[in-house]
Amino acid sequence: MQRLLDIALSTIALVALSPLLVPVIVILRITGEGEVFFRQERVGRGGRMFGLIKFATMLKNSPEIGTGTITLQDDPRVLPFGRLLRATKINELPQLFNILLGDMSIIGPRPQTRRCFNAFPRRSQAVIVKVRPGLSGIGSVVFRDEAAMMAASVQPSRFYDRAIMPYKGMLEEWYVARQSVVTDLLLICVTAWVVVFPYSMIAWRVFPDLPAMPEALSSGVAVNGARRAT
Repeated sequence: MQRLLDIALSTIALVALSPLLVPVIVILRITGEGEVFFRQERVGRGGRMFGLIKFATMLKNSPEIGTGTITLQDDPRVLPFGRLLRATKINELPQLFNILLGDMSIIGPRPQTRRCFNAFPRRSQAVIVKVRPGLSGIGSVVFRDEAAMMAASVQPSRFYDRAIMPYKGMLEEWYVARQSVVTDLLLICVTAWVVVFPYSMIAWRVFPDLPAMPEALSSGVAVNGARRAT
């Protein structure tokens, strides 16, 4: 049932968004470094690696410089037009093709690079690979301001590994335990809502049984603006 929903929704989305995607492709081709798509190996279902597709938003050699596969707020490796694409999440839309190919689902744990996947606790790793990764999911919604949180830390990479990824792993475990068509449809609606209202607490209202946020996060920069919104 989920696979049929993935195929139907991704096909509809590609057709409906084509008037947006075509101009983006043209602009990327004639600006920046002239690259349209960026393909990166990510961990998928069963631990299998697959090529995740995004619109190119950063310098070609970004994974080899700076913080590697971890992107910070105002990261100097991001190209000018890429900042707009990343802010609006348009850069993620080519993953609709990954969904059609069966590598991903509309909803699921966000696919990580091997370096970032290894930052999950081992228990979370074992659970996450049981399902297809998603274009969006509870981890993506809760950590929408992840780059800003890391930028506020004195040691961004350490904060990512010691604070963000353990809690994100708990969130993804929560999703895997409750995966269903109803949960997925609710998360699609929640995702659309936070795109328009990025500091909304709607995730906790729709899913009141989410794992409690650890002190290391709740006492610092609020996840998704949870301490800034009402």
